[in-house]
Amino acid sequence: MISTRWLEKRRAHWARLEQLVANSGGKSVSSLSPTELQELALLYRQTASDLSTVREDPTSSQLALYLNQLLGRAHNLIYMGRKAKRGSIWRFYRDTYPAIFQETFSDTFAAFVLFLIAGIAGFLMSLADPSFVRHVIGPQMVATIENHKMWTDSIVGIMPQTSSLIMTNNLSVSFAAFASGILAGVGTVYMMLYNGLLIGVIGEACWREGMSLRLWSFVAAHGVLELPAIFIAGGAGLGLAKGLLFPGVLSRGESLARAGARSVKLVLGIIPLLVIAGLIEGFISPSSLPYQLKFLLAAALFTLLTLYLSQRRNPAGSSISVPAASAPLGAHPAR
Repeated sequence: MISTRWLEKRRAHWARLEQLVANSGGKSVSSLSPTELQELALLYRQTASDLSTVREDPTSSQLALYLNQLLGRAHNLIYMGRKAKRGSIWRFYRDTYPAIFQETFSDTFAAFVLFLIAGIAGFLMSLADPSFVRHVIGPQMVATIENHKMWTDSIVGIMPQTSSLIMTNNLSVSFAAFASGILAGVGTVYMMLYNGLLIGVIGEACWREGMSLRLWSFVAAHGVLELPAIFIAGGAGLGLAKGLLFPGVLSRGESLARAGARSVKLVLGIIPLLVIAGLIEGFISPSSLPYQLKFLLAAALFTLLTLYLSQRRNPAGSSISVPAASAPLGAHPAR
């Protein structure tokens, strides 16, 4: 049976949700402030959890009916949403995304550090034991490198098809690095370490055969976009894991929901980077352009990316920080 103390604690939240729905007129959320919108979403999820609890008590059928009706009104309001405004996608990439990246930079940097440590380890292990290379990249690729050929030479001549495959692969890797964060971050950490190890091993194998310039002139132009995108996706996965493992004052479900919303935005933001990187990797990286031009293009792209992600903007509604008004609500568990 539901305790009176629990009911008294939850009724204030239900009343606040009902007030927010009433303030919107039940037709549109456009009249609500950004803080009220976050509060509405939080209260909606908490009330849905409360409804599940109430339904377990056979004596609370009337209360369950009330909560069900309240949730129905709130659901219609939330999922009706605001009409999409022209240029909203442009504003997301121009203003919102750099702000989200900066707020979560520590996660991206952690993914980069994992990749870097594995890369250095792969290089040193290959240097100490050349047979280690065969275990990582296979005898066929080793033979190709020993014959002073690039495995990327096959890209030339089928560029359009290859470029499409590269984009698809990069998107798959990035989404996997993000989504595997739900496994307490184990999957994300593995992907960062494995890909870093792979780069380190290939780098050492090409260095030993005097092919470093060919390797890095191929990687540079698209790598300055592709690798940061993968680090951001890895950071999104680590952020998801943090929300799951360290909820703080929030319930674990609410913490995970907030971390997930933030991480999804991070991953959506790297899609243009991966598309551009795929086009460069399919058409420019394997081409016969002088390596100086490829490195120059890499420097220009990296500079532009750095300037974009480091720009200081604070548009209304772009911040993803928790509003003070709604923070205490998450401190109360469903029971």
